[in-house]
Amino acid sequence: MDANNNNNAINKRFIPVANWSQFHSWPPLGGLRHLIFHEKENGFDECIVRAGRRVLINEQAFFSWLEAQKKGGAK
Repeated sequence: MDANNNNNAINKRFIPVANWSQFHSWPPLGGLRHLIFHEKENGFDECIVRAGRRVLINEQAFFSWLEAQKKGGAK
């Protein structure tokens, strides 16, 4: 594994929905749950990983999704 691949693996963080506010102030927990509830319609399904009953947010994917929304790239 080269240094770039190793660095990308280290930078990837999966945050449990309940802990999101410990890392980021936006969106609030209710807004995040709304995004997850409508994940298929808004493309947010690319940002979440389900591990059993837990829902984790892929932090990198979230910010990529957010940039796409800003550019009008909503799915």
